[in-house]
Amino acid sequence: MKRILTLVLLGVLAVVLLGYGVVSLLGSGSPTIDSGEIRDNYGETVEVTYFTENNITSPAEDVTEIIEDYEYAYAGFTPAYANMDVADWRMILVNRDFILPDGYMPELENAVEGGYSEQKLDYRVAPYYNAMYQAALDDGVELVPISGYRSVERQTRNFENKIQKYIDDGYGEIEATQMAATIILPPGTSEHNAGLAMDICSLYESFENTEEFEWLSENAADYGFILRYPKDKQDITKIIYEPWHWRYVGVEAAKEMKASGECLEEYLGVVTAS
Repeated sequence: MKRILTLVLLGVLAVVLLGYGVVSLLGSGSPTIDSGEIRDNYGETVEVTYFTENNITSPAEDVTEIIEDYEYAYAGFTPAYANMDVADWRMILVNRDFILPDGYMPELENAVEGGYSEQKLDYRVAPYYNAMYQAALDDGVELVPISGYRSVERQTRNFENKIQKYIDDGYGEIEATQMAATIILPPGTSEHNAGLAMDICSLYESFENTEEFEWLSENAADYGFILRYPKDKQDITKIIYEPWHWRYVGVEAAKEMKASGECLEEYLGVVTAS
């Protein structure tokens, strides 16, 4: 009888201890997500696969902080901070939904060696643009850099001026802001502010009919650049067709996107509702 009672007591004690352990684990907080890994509460990391709604893994899907009291929230814009710690910096996603951290300033270099000194790019991007520029020049085509890095202050002026233009045309502030954002992105949400993109030769849609655009369409991926805002992807990028705007993403990704016809949001698996 004593032996049976002892076994029962040991069993009860085991259940209590097991329950305590489970509660402790649950109460210690959820794991934190960081650049493709889960860091547990003991500092150990394990590789994981993230699944978005369409089961595409993306560094841009990491947990980010939604900005409170955003200046243009009245127009329906609620960006989160862009993930600047993504494992591959070339995959940084900056758009209307992902904004650069406050005060972000890339290290810059001239986009073209020996010329156009006012046009700069992130120092990691500039060598690739220069190589592309020189290769095109050898083919008798000059890819004149029109607008590379652009400060947030300048972006703010451009955006506010565009809003005012639409207001002057008779639109309300909300509609004017929404319309402006399809042409000039709000400050901090432009790839120009990150020094990752260059406007080339022209700022008109007719640029698609030039030999410069033809050369870019055929060769830009070999230097890591993509047409960032294609004509048939406006519902995804939320930006008008810009045949002049070319973004650096690295050679491998650029070639893959060229082959698949995907825009950057699709490639990363980050497609948000309009």
